[in-house]
Parts: sequence; structure tokens; C-alpha cells
Amino acid sequence: MPPYYTHLKPFRPLFAEGQPILMYHKLGPRPSGVRLKGLYISARLFGSQMRELRMAGFGSALPGEHAKGGQKVCITFDDGYVSVLRYGLPELLANGFRAIQYLVPGEIGGYNRWDVAEGEVAAPLMDKGQIRDWLDAGQVIGSHTLSHVWLTRVPLEQAREEVQASKKSLEDTFGVAIEHFCYPYGDWNPRIRDLVREAGYRTACTITPGINDANTDQWSLRRLLARYQSRSPRAVWRRITG
Repeated sequence: MPPYYTHLKPFRPLFAEGQPILMYHKLGPRPSGVRLKGLYISARLFGSQMRELRMAGFGSALPGEHAKGGQKVCITFDDGYVSVLRYGLPELLANGFRAIQYLVPGEIGGYNRWDVAEGEVAAPLMDKGQIRDWLDAGQVIGSHTLSHVWLTRVPLEQAREEVQASKKSLEDTFGVAIEHFCYPYGDWNPRIRDLVREAGYRTACTITPGINDANTDQWSLRRLLARYQSRSPRAVWRRITG
């Protein structure tokens, strides 16, 4: 399996085995000084990926719908960036896809404070009005904790609060059921998974690569990172040599 998703062809046999969940973060131009370059995908590439999936006959699904069968793909965005609304929503609507954004309710209308603390460039997060625009367009939201913490690195009671209070905050603010969760940084263990299940979420996504089928645990779903493919000689050499 290629290390990340750029186009359908190399993944087509894998997609036939179960439900693929694609993981995105930011769309559009990449600002100078960015450290985590792979979290940006150009609007052009994202549009090309959506058109390719549609033309291949794929429909959209939400996490955990792999048991329903059919040729479907789940499209997820972590954190709730404004760039997804600006560059991603038009392509989703044009190609008939429904996606989910995992939001950090303690930072709505703010920026990626957790990344900036590590030296990353600030990127704006959707405010309440923009999130309502996303919902009004038929898209979905889920929880990504209150403050984007490493759940296994904080006391268990704090982790429980992050999981439960984020769900309640989003439901109270936007009047929709919050049924899906995503572990920040992909950081989880069996005890954290149990907290998520006990909080009433139907699914939870990790960053473990792979495909999901009827036997996959609903609270440790696998995803495929979608990102650009560098054509630089150095990057090509790294791929060849592993």
C-alpha cells in the first residue's frame, strides 16, 4: 500500500475490501514557514481526487457505515479549518459528497493553538457562523476533544472531560447529534477508547492506516492520509530507499 493517498488507481484493490476513510486537514495555498507541509493539499488536487472518485462510481459514507456495503468512501477533515470551507465545500457539493469535520469546540473561531505552540504557522479555524454554513450545506461535524490534547498523557478524569464535554458543547451550540469522534494526534489506548464509547459516540477514528470492514472495532477505525505527492528528487529517492 502506498504511504498516502494521492489518486485512486493504486488503492482500488484495497478499496474493494472494505470502507476507506480518507483523512485531510488543510486545503489551499500553503503559507511560507509551514513545518507540517503534508497537512496541506491544494484545492486543485482535492478537486481532482473528488472528481476521480465520483467518476469511478464512489458515493459518500460516514464513519462506521462499512457494513452497509456498496462502493463508498468516507471523507474526514481534522480540526475544522476555514480553508476546508473555502476550498473544499464547493468541490464536495459539485461531486455529491458528504464529509465530516472533527471540531475542537474550545478553539472555535480561533486558530491551531496546539500546533503553534510547537512552532507551526497559525491557521484559522471556522467560527460558529461558518460551521453553521457547513451544516446547512448538508455536511457533518464530530468531536476532536475540547482542546486538542494528547488523551493518554493527561489524567484520566481530564481525558473523560475532554471527550464528554466536547460532545455536549457541540450539541448544545449547533443542535445536532454528535455521534463521531476523532483522537487528536491519533493518540489512544483501550482505556481512552472505552471513555469514548461510554460517552455515547458511535465511532472513533485513529490515524492507523488501513481499510475497515464489518470486523473492525467501531472506536478504532483506520484511515488513509491524503496528501500531495512531492516530485522533488530528494523525496523520490527517500521513497525508493524506504
